[in-house]
Amino acid sequence: MEEKIQTHRKDSTWVGKLTALGMMLMAVLVYLGIRAELFTSQEVLEAFLLRMGILAPLLFILIQIVQVVIPILPGAIGCLAGVLIFGPVWGFLYNYIGICIGSVIVFYLSRNYGKPFVIRMVKEKNYQKYVGWLDKGKAFDRCFAAAIFFPLAPDDLLCYLAGLTSMRAKRFTAIILLGKPASIALYSMGLYVLGDTMLKAFG
Repeated sequence: MEEKIQTHRKDSTWVGKLTALGMMLMAVLVYLGIRAELFTSQEVLEAFLLRMGILAPLLFILIQIVQVVIPILPGAIGCLAGVLIFGPVWGFLYNYIGICIGSVIVFYLSRNYGKPFVIRMVKEKNYQKYVGWLDKGKAFDRCFAAAIFFPLAPDDLLCYLAGLTSMRAKRFTAIILLGKPASIALYSMGLYVLGDTMLKAFG
């Protein structure tokens, strides 16, 4: 029994170290990306990915994962860039894969590291704005599912909050996988149509 406890502690230590390393690598990627304007300019992001050839889809998915886990980046740029660079079908698919993976990572990070970690990631002001959601009890699941389904909701922040509730990981994953397609499609194509309309009007 004691040997199992020690093994579990060692495993937890390694998981913690790997998580810390992963977060450090993400922070470095964000820093380099911001300096190169990858996260603030759709044109720069598009030019960068087009130079990557067959690696472009994987790099784009990675960028989408990072922008979910570290919610200081404008997700709108990524969603729009995916559709413009890869087309409506593949762009939607790559957006969906990256955002879903990032959302699940956020949930587990929140669950494992708790409220102090969440506040550091989403900032105290944003946390206080939506902390009332945590008082909804079981109703949180329904409210969360509705928010994930519609665009413009603070999805990344709510994913962090979900990790602080008693929601089961399987239910969270199911909500993300089933709810994200509609919001991503509406968001991506809405931005695409808006941009195309503006180009025709003022171009």
